[in-house]
Amino acid sequence: MASTSHPDPGLVRRMCDVLVHRGPDGAGFHSDEHAALGMRRLAIIDVATGDQPVYNEDNRIVAVFNGEIYNFPELRETLISKGHRLRTAGDSECLVHLYEEFGVDLVHHLRGMFAFAIWDRDRRRLVLARDRVGKKPLYWRSDHASIRFASELKSLTQDPGMDREIDPVALHHYLTYLYVPAPRSIYQGVHKLPPGHVLVWEGGEITVDRYWRLDRSPRPVTDQRAEEERLRELLLEATRIRMVSERPLGAFLSGGVDSSAVVAAMAMQSSEPVKTFSIGFEDSRYDERHKARMVADRYSTDHHELVVTSNLLDTLPRLAWHFDEPFADSSAIPSFYVAQLSRQHVTVALNGDGGDECFGGYQRYALMDQTRRIPRIPQPFAAVLARTGTLVSERSAPKSLSQRLGRLMGFAAAHPSQRYARLISYCTPEQKSEIYSDRLRDLLAEVDSYRLLEEVFQASPAETDVGRVLDVDTLTYLPGDLLAKIDITTMANSLEARSPFLDHHLMEWAAALPSALHVRHGQTKLLLKQAVAPWLPQQLLRYPKQGFGVPLATWLRGELRELAYDLLTDDTARDRGLFRPAAVRRLLQRHMDGVDHSVRLWALLQFELWHRTHATPGTWSRDEVRCPLPQP
Repeated sequence: MASTSHPDPGLVRRMCDVLVHRGPDGAGFHSDEHAALGMRRLAIIDVATGDQPVYNEDNRIVAVFNGEIYNFPELRETLISKGHRLRTAGDSECLVHLYEEFGVDLVHHLRGMFAFAIWDRDRRRLVLARDRVGKKPLYWRSDHASIRFASELKSLTQDPGMDREIDPVALHHYLTYLYVPAPRSIYQGVHKLPPGHVLVWEGGEITVDRYWRLDRSPRPVTDQRAEEERLRELLLEATRIRMVSERPLGAFLSGGVDSSAVVAAMAMQSSEPVKTFSIGFEDSRYDERHKARMVADRYSTDHHELVVTSNLLDTLPRLAWHFDEPFADSSAIPSFYVAQLSRQHVTVALNGDGGDECFGGYQRYALMDQTRRIPRIPQPFAAVLARTGTLVSERSAPKSLSQRLGRLMGFAAAHPSQRYARLISYCTPEQKSEIYSDRLRDLLAEVDSYRLLEEVFQASPAETDVGRVLDVDTLTYLPGDLLAKIDITTMANSLEARSPFLDHHLMEWAAALPSALHVRHGQTKLLLKQAVAPWLPQQLLRYPKQGFGVPLATWLRGELRELAYDLLTDDTARDRGLFRPAAVRRLLQRHMDGVDHSVRLWALLQFELWHRTHATPGTWSRDEVRCPLPQP
């Protein structure tokens, strides 16, 4: 059995690594199976008796669990009425008894965020499952004779039998999207269980099946006011069940519509002032504290703020440790700080995650809606337009009109089925090819990262482009980037995050709305804004969406300049043979000269930090994590 200790003990129901292998009788748990299922837990519900693992009455079914089941009171009543004897007062034990009743189909009865493992001793069967949206992580690897799984990738890497070889395709996708999309992980042979899936390991055979997907077939709407009222009811209920906690509870308040609506829903259902937490920056372009204060003042919350001025050179290595894979969404930095601030006062924090994906909040959705009639541009004109758009965008200030024009040119030049992938990617195929070593470029020549999103877009049952891109984001960007970021940054601070907008009942209701109630005539999040307008200051609803941005370009030219040069151009990086040193140095120099390459440099920097941190945890040694390339 492989196991690991974490330098930060604050883990909320985090499964440790577990080994299952076939014994002399054909299949079975490790001989030390109960010890293998040990885990650390930050108790939120059933603090007194909620230790894990949990067992059924005769100890033949055992489970470990990471997350929260919000409908556990109803589940307990149902199970007790069917004759089950429950030893604890919490949610974890429900899993083993639900498995007795429903087998693998128990997942359909759960409302919450979860990753769990169930061992059925009689059938010699292991069941792994992940929640519908992917709020909780679950990694696994198998050679069919054995299977290992964990909530953290660093736990699996403690197994001396695991070859820690980088998957070049995963690296290729990471540079495109800033995260490694499921089911791949950064290591060859290690997989992420995708959201809404169940894995069954039985007799050495593995099956992975999807058990949930949103149905975006639109239903007719005849009364918009009735829909607004129903949305408020659903959001209030989704918030209420996430306020159940035996520990102090609060909320992240960014000043956007989504987190503000959640705080309003909490305040209307709380007898005490809601504790709220906001992060700001000295750079006014990225500071939204004034918006958060409007909501805090309206509901008289117990409001706390922090301006991010801490030394990034101290923070980045810590983040690199907690992120088990390369991760280059720079909003992880303010997310980490707001979690750190919140944990000083509460143990559970609600947030507004998922509001954009459920109700059409990103401006790119409006762009997809407005440009759906652009005809396909034939080659070679499309190639010229794409190159011109890239040059214009790279030479423009962030969020400027010229940058948007450049991105629009590239968007128009793309094949219709690839437009959205190009729109949300951060490194184009041409830009990646420019920095790859010859061997890496040859190895990945036939790998198309855009194809990942294109396949989801084409498979979507939605009837409009807006509906299809909502599907794409719900299945890729939301679990791969946003939810991974919030889970890791909160867990690193012993804080549990809960997301009312990602309640699957609310999501299913929103998915069936006509796209025109989400995005229309360049306006986003139409129905949600109308629904929560009575709850929020009117001025707040008129602000454009800003996002959780950071002054990345400025940091890389200032405080992080020396770090970027040192890590990206030293012998350790050069000897790895993945990137062309001259191309990386040119990229750095162009950025310092005023051309914004901050996102690409950040992706390379985060990969390098990850590599040096996880090669041998706690050191910056090299050559223990390998990326095998064809020899010349």
